[in-house]
Amino acid sequence: MSPRLPNDAERALYREVVAQGGMVLLREAMEQAPDATLGLIELGLLLHHDHGQMLTAAHPRAFGERASAELRSAANGMLRAAEHAASRLEDLVQAYDAAPRRGRPSRPLRLVAGQQIAHHIARIESEMREETLAAQPGGARPVRVMQQTRARLLGFLATGIELRTLYQPGALADPPTVDYAATLTAAGERFRVLDEPFQRMVIFDRRAAVVSAAADDRQAMIIEDPAVLATLVDRFERDWARAERVDWQAAAGRPRPTGVPSELTDLLAAGLTQKAIASRLGLSPRTVAGHIARLREFYDAETLFQLGWQLRGASGRPAAPPGEQPPGRTAEKEGGL
Repeated sequence: MSPRLPNDAERALYREVVAQGGMVLLREAMEQAPDATLGLIELGLLLHHDHGQMLTAAHPRAFGERASAELRSAANGMLRAAEHAASRLEDLVQAYDAAPRRGRPSRPLRLVAGQQIAHHIARIESEMREETLAAQPGGARPVRVMQQTRARLLGFLATGIELRTLYQPGALADPPTVDYAATLTAAGERFRVLDEPFQRMVIFDRRAAVVSAAADDRQAMIIEDPAVLATLVDRFERDWARAERVDWQAAAGRPRPTGVPSELTDLLAAGLTQKAIASRLGLSPRTVAGHIARLREFYDAETLFQLGWQLRGASGRPAAPPGEQPPGRTAEKEGGL
């Protein structure tokens, strides 16, 4: 089914929410305009936090880009509509950008707590376009958190956003976490395990970060200072380089994925983008993302440019067999995440 655009009532409610700071009580919104509220939640323009009673306005530009991507993958007759989907949301984009948002950091560093953490993460995620770098220390990931994030992260991967996550070895003993990592790895996310202490944080597009500021994670720093962000990114990249790779499919007891099509490696070497490759081969963006993630692990390439360059210079070197460890690397651990 093709994505729909918000109707007049939904647009009016959205403008009112962003004019009030980008947050509104679910109860108040339902009392004022129940149909429009439910419609905006369904579209993803209002985000409802399961653990709270607040709604947060998501950036409409991200919705427009997702709508365009879905339309482009539909029948050829929908291509013209796809080209205009984002522009038809320009009035909402202007409303979002122009309105003051309650709780939006006025400083490059800000301490927040409680539901404000979820509000800021939702706001930043709605504006994200390129990548997320996450460091998640400790053992097993909470099942409720994994259930809430799985579909959202799969959606990010399907639109070409790159995801990398660090775990600690204690997580390898938890089967639900292993299954979670195996599912997302198959879709293109990359997980590694580091047997060292590190701080919980998530970095979005290298433009904003949320860093835990309390042992119970009930306080966090919202960081948008470029110098501090550069330090956090450098720290993550150093940890990532030292971390070990894990065959999550084997750890979860799943069969290994089929091999990477040779046509895909040829198109990558030619410099085509992930979306262009998916269109050329008639594959879903999620399938292509999974293949590319396995190739990047095999060639130890951090960007598509690096991967394409290495493929062009591979001199007949085969694409990575699923689950095979690159030469010279430590053997993968097996077990649950």
